[in-house]
Amino acid sequence: MSGQGGCAARICPGIPCHSNQRIGGVSYQELQIRLADKGYVASDDLAVALHLGLQLGRPVLLEGAAGVGKTDVARTLASVLDTRLIRLQCYEGLDAAQSIYEWNYQRQLLTIRAAAEAGETGKTVEDRIFSRDFLLERPLLAAITQDQPPVLLVDEVDRADDEFEAYLLEVLSDFQISVPELGTIEAKTRPVVVLTSNGTRDLSDALRRRCLYTYVPFPDRVTELAILTSRCPGIDAQLAAQVIGFVQALRQEELEKTPGIAEMLDFAAALMGLGVADLTAAPVLLQATLTTLLKTQEDQARITPEVAARIGGKAA
Repeated sequence: MSGQGGCAARICPGIPCHSNQRIGGVSYQELQIRLADKGYVASDDLAVALHLGLQLGRPVLLEGAAGVGKTDVARTLASVLDTRLIRLQCYEGLDAAQSIYEWNYQRQLLTIRAAAEAGETGKTVEDRIFSRDFLLERPLLAAITQDQPPVLLVDEVDRADDEFEAYLLEVLSDFQISVPELGTIEAKTRPVVVLTSNGTRDLSDALRRRCLYTYVPFPDRVTELAILTSRCPGIDAQLAAQVIGFVQALRQEELEKTPGIAEMLDFAAALMGLGVADLTAAPVLLQATLTTLLKTQEDQARITPEVAARIGGKAA
């Protein structure tokens, strides 16, 4: 395994390689177990992608529908590695000031005013206000200035625009950031990078080439049942099976917002809290708890009590 660590180090010379520091000789199966111990049931494909990302020092791009648990991958990985999670939530119009850095203008103005009152002017004041003390680190800069490699989550990267992708590629290429007033800030350590995409737009070929890629689908019945019993260990086995059967059947209906794993867990918790042990025995409560699964007026109108009873009967 030391050979793989050396390979990762050669990819980015001079930057400490996180693979040896973070996971040593852990195999992808052991990583899969550690993720499960923290409550995340990862498929073989996902565990292998994360393992290779850690070993090779490559970003991992997770693509899939909203609600399949992509964001939780990064959160759980940070917990497994016992390191900080730094999250950059992407949106349309995201720019360098929000994603990389900006200057603390208010503090600079106060310092200039105080310096003027003290009779200070010129380059001394300029050097002071354009020092690291006045620099506000945003997620991308913060991720490369940590003493311990963090997990950098670039969430919903498909919501950002092409200009942001250019910023991101610069960071992922060299793990350094140029600040005109300070020069180039090089990475202390190499962050573990996880990007997520809901597939709402095509990402650039350049970004995809930088990343290891895996598609994260909705889990199959066995996997989702394992997730439920892991997160709700006190749930009755019959109810757990019915919950998974109901939610998976509900996803086959024509809905605007397909319920994800988080909604499934809320649904199970709601039923447990109301003392429901059998979906078919409590149609009124079943309909009431659909508020945890159906998130638009149209979807709630579409899943009538009759439809819910039909789906519940198949899940029993």
